[in-house]
Amino acid sequence: MHNSQVLLKVDNINRLLAQALIARDAADWSSLNQYLQQLTLENSLNHPKIFEHQDLLLELALLILEFGDFQQRWEVTKVFTCLGSVAIPALIEILSDDTADYELRWYAVRILGKLKNTEAIPILIELIQNDDDEELRSMASVALGQLGSKAILSLSQMLEQENTRLLATQALCYIRTKEIILPLLSVTLDSQVGVRAAAIEALSSFQDPRVLPALLRALNDTDAQVRREAVQGLGFRRDLNNSDVVTLLQPKLYDFDLGVACAAAVSLSRIGGDIAASQLYHLLVSQAPLKLQIEAIRALSWIGNAFSLELLRKALYQIQSPMLCEQIVVVLGRVQQLSLARKAADILLEILHQHPGRSVSCIRSAIALSLGQLGLVDTVEALTLLLADSSTQVRLHALAALKNLAPEKDWENPTFTQKSS
Repeated sequence: MHNSQVLLKVDNINRLLAQALIARDAADWSSLNQYLQQLTLENSLNHPKIFEHQDLLLELALLILEFGDFQQRWEVTKVFTCLGSVAIPALIEILSDDTADYELRWYAVRILGKLKNTEAIPILIELIQNDDDEELRSMASVALGQLGSKAILSLSQMLEQENTRLLATQALCYIRTKEIILPLLSVTLDSQVGVRAAAIEALSSFQDPRVLPALLRALNDTDAQVRREAVQGLGFRRDLNNSDVVTLLQPKLYDFDLGVACAAAVSLSRIGGDIAASQLYHLLVSQAPLKLQIEAIRALSWIGNAFSLELLRKALYQIQSPMLCEQIVVVLGRVQQLSLARKAADILLEILHQHPGRSVSCIRSAIALSLGQLGLVDTVEALTLLLADSSTQVRLHALAALKNLAPEKDWENPTFTQKSS
């Protein structure tokens, strides 16, 4: 039976308590930790003997929290969460002491978040509003977020103050229930970029009609971070008409910020369909930055239909960069759907046989690798011919592909290779 399902007996509790006290007196925090873990097993918490010694268990846990090393402090967190609300006054006392060890206060905040008790809300808010340590304030906002709906009212009030607005917004973002929509909508036009970006990111997870106007405004925000969050959010709006979303996102493919443009390509791939694929193709064959063209290639492959593969084939003869052609060949090898794998293989074979001028050695090498990944046995003949290629890398990739497609044959046998070719 699992330890958490075992109800400790009185004699066992007494033994563990005695051992715990010996470990305390010896400052053996590691052993003390183990005894406390055993004493606070899930189904033993309601045992009268355990209840009788709750204050002692808390006192021992606080000693580890004060004097233990990082790992011991991390482990004793479980004891505090098992003890529950009885630990809150002591943790609040630690937080209230701004002269206390920073790490000790950090753990106190972390534990309060895990306890998810409303008693912790005032001290966490006070910490955010008044403490000088930014990391501690940030952890307090996370803890408030873990409190969930219970903290929404307090956090909403904190949005009214400029010095706490960012942390309050971030805390609300952790909650992800519909109650946060209105408070976050109130800060989508805030002067602080971090506030706007965090609000838009969180609001994007709700397919709620109240959210859409904020997303549309954010598409044209002066800050790239906010625009990027809006672009990513629209990619998940399955409740909207696909062609409408494509129309909204298409201009963002040419955003002057490369991160926004790449995010638009990814969002279009999520939306899928022929209209989105066409926009990605036009981006690919344009004079876009190389990184963005590569993102367009990946996005077209993620759409994963016959039309998007045909556009990749067409692009192979439109673009001049061997690097981009190689990238197209690589993504074609990752096609998994059987009907599309056939089309992808035909495109690769077409390059190899009908347009040898397009297949420089790096591309031939990628073709060999991709044909092996597609796993179609009827490509063996083409791969066998590549065993006689002038490029060592091409030959090696062809050999690896053939071993994958027909492992029973001795492809490294020179006699066999000669006969095949």
